[in-house]
Amino acid sequence: MTIPAVAARAGVHATTVYRRWGSVGELLADVTTSRFTGEIVVPDTGSVRGDLERYASDLAKDLGDPDTLALVRATIGTGGEQGAAACRGERRRQLEAILERARARGEQAPSLEHTTDAVLAPLYYRAVFTDFPLTPEWTGSLVSRLLPD
Repeated sequence: MTIPAVAARAGVHATTVYRRWGSVGELLADVTTSRFTGEIVVPDTGSVRGDLERYASDLAKDLGDPDTLALVRATIGTGGEQGAAACRGERRRQLEAILERARARGEQAPSLEHTTDAVLAPLYYRAVFTDFPLTPEWTGSLVSRLLPD
């Protein structure tokens, strides 16, 4: 993927694209941020366990989409830290909303960092770097390890 190729496909001159984004990494980070904002609705099942199970399942379905996965891989591959931030920013805000709502209900909720490490990181790692499937059983096991009975 190159800026000239993007410009040609958009029917504009490459300088127009360079002026707006400057690099492929910046362009992909912007597209990724736009794509991920609001794509997954933060669930409200009434319990932190239910919310995280639904969230992990919805995220696994999203990452299982070939177009989404290609965008994530390209953004991480060319965007450096900016690309990684675009991929994790909205997802961490969504997790934070789930955890804050659980605390407001009086539930014990793990920290955002622990939840990110236990749920978000394995989902992205498995989707981006392996060929292992994101099955419902596997995504459920992530939450079970985070929140043992």
